[in-house]
Amino acid sequence: MSEDIGPADNSGSGPIRWITTGDINGFFGLMVDNLTVMALMAGFLINIFKFPAEIIYTKMLPGTAFGVLFGDLVYTYMAWRMAKKTGNSNITAMPLGLDTPSSLGIVFTVLGPAFLAYKAAGMDEMAAANMTWYLGMATMVNIGIIKLVFSFFGKWLQRVVPQAGLLGSLSGIGLALIGLLPMLEIFKLPIIGLLSLGLIFYTLVAGIRLPKGLPGVAVAVVVGTVLHYLLPPSLLGGNIHELKVSFQGGLPIPRLDFLKAYSDSLVYLPIAFPFAILTVIGGVNVTESARVGGDEFDTRQILLTEAIATLLAGICGGVAQSTPYIGQPAYKAMGARLGYTAMTGLFVGLGGIFGYVSFFVKLIPAGVLAPILVFVALDIVVQAFLATKKEHAPAVALAHVPTLARLLAIKYQGFIFGPDAWKQQLKPTAEGLSETQVIVALGNGFILTGMLWGAFLAELIDRRLLRSAGYLMVLAALTIPGIIHSASPEGSMYNPMNLDADAVLVPKLFALGYFALAGLFIALSFTPESKEAPDPNAGHGGHFG
Repeated sequence: MSEDIGPADNSGSGPIRWITTGDINGFFGLMVDNLTVMALMAGFLINIFKFPAEIIYTKMLPGTAFGVLFGDLVYTYMAWRMAKKTGNSNITAMPLGLDTPSSLGIVFTVLGPAFLAYKAAGMDEMAAANMTWYLGMATMVNIGIIKLVFSFFGKWLQRVVPQAGLLGSLSGIGLALIGLLPMLEIFKLPIIGLLSLGLIFYTLVAGIRLPKGLPGVAVAVVVGTVLHYLLPPSLLGGNIHELKVSFQGGLPIPRLDFLKAYSDSLVYLPIAFPFAILTVIGGVNVTESARVGGDEFDTRQILLTEAIATLLAGICGGVAQSTPYIGQPAYKAMGARLGYTAMTGLFVGLGGIFGYVSFFVKLIPAGVLAPILVFVALDIVVQAFLATKKEHAPAVALAHVPTLARLLAIKYQGFIFGPDAWKQQLKPTAEGLSETQVIVALGNGFILTGMLWGAFLAELIDRRLLRSAGYLMVLAALTIPGIIHSASPEGSMYNPMNLDADAVLVPKLFALGYFALAGLFIALSFTPESKEAPDPNAGHGGHFG
């Protein structure tokens, strides 16, 4: 690596320079993004689900960080190769890091619930934690394989998957899980939590600069953390004398332990699939964005790299997928070139191995990290509506509903009926399926359900009734084996012929309902009215008629 540190050469000619002033700035931005995601994942697993910290620091994070190390180094090499081939020293490497929505989504939809379920099944804490780790690895392997396959069909996928469905299902996670659950942590420590939240809102939501240009996220974390250790316990503060400098890390060694939970991971395929597809489409978008800025990376190579990085992370113990970041033009504008991705990959990868990531996680209380997560949730929800056509807003909103059902199912199981008694509610009544049956079925496979609900409604809004009917038939087909709308409390797939008389009504009636609606739309597609231009006021005027 060159020691020549100085301003970026914007002329596009001259020798390739590995580190410029812009690379230093880019490194800090990209590095903080990745460390924040790992800190949030670890913090919420420990504080919300009471997951053993040792497993996270010594097993989960090293493999997760290794995926970032591999991906960023490959992207650095791709940029160097392009610069050498074209003679253009103005090339900026594609940034890669942990995908925030899916990383946090995995915590709240796979790792946390699975850990509680393993304990409820009679495992002791450490056995349940290890099985959860194996499950997380297997889920990453599944996501990596899905991404690997669709890397060859990225642009086709971008065309055929309606954004309303894909972003709407993700928005539901943002609203109901990534937004709500961290808010509980904030109000557990109201003074430091609300002060940190206020600083995040002030700088990131309202867009108001702090004096001297101080970074809002860093100030919020520092202020909240300092107050936590200075406030007395009566104000829910901590104790500064309990602070200890300790690093916990581990080697990201390839292992086959994920096979021990691979059958369990199949239950979570309806969650893994949309998360994988989201980053594939995102990879296509960011490559196009870089191309507009003058850096013509090969889309397939970008997608294959992120797929292999995720697959390697899973095999080495990781539990979060990596993805190319949308900010490549921003890093280019700040003068970053090749060095910032190499430095980030090395810093993050070594952080997982030597354990200094664990120090930051232990230092910062959950109530201080939670406001960052609330901002991420708000940003996800807002982008879901802004990035889609305004006519598709109802489809985005509809895609939220399955996630809300999943949240209710979690509360039903844990608080309303209790972990065992609630299963007695999974029986039909004289009026039809019971409310609990419906909530559980709507919540199982909620991400994939939300994506398909948003897709069928978006197609309907666009007067493509046959396509809409096609999505409904896909919903019906996935319902029958329990890929979505599973009648099982655990959300597992099954042969419907093996279900008892009460449970089999769920796939039977749900699938028939979807098929019936698909038939209705097919019939209506032959009417002249269905071919009329959409009413621009439909769904937005607050009236019927």
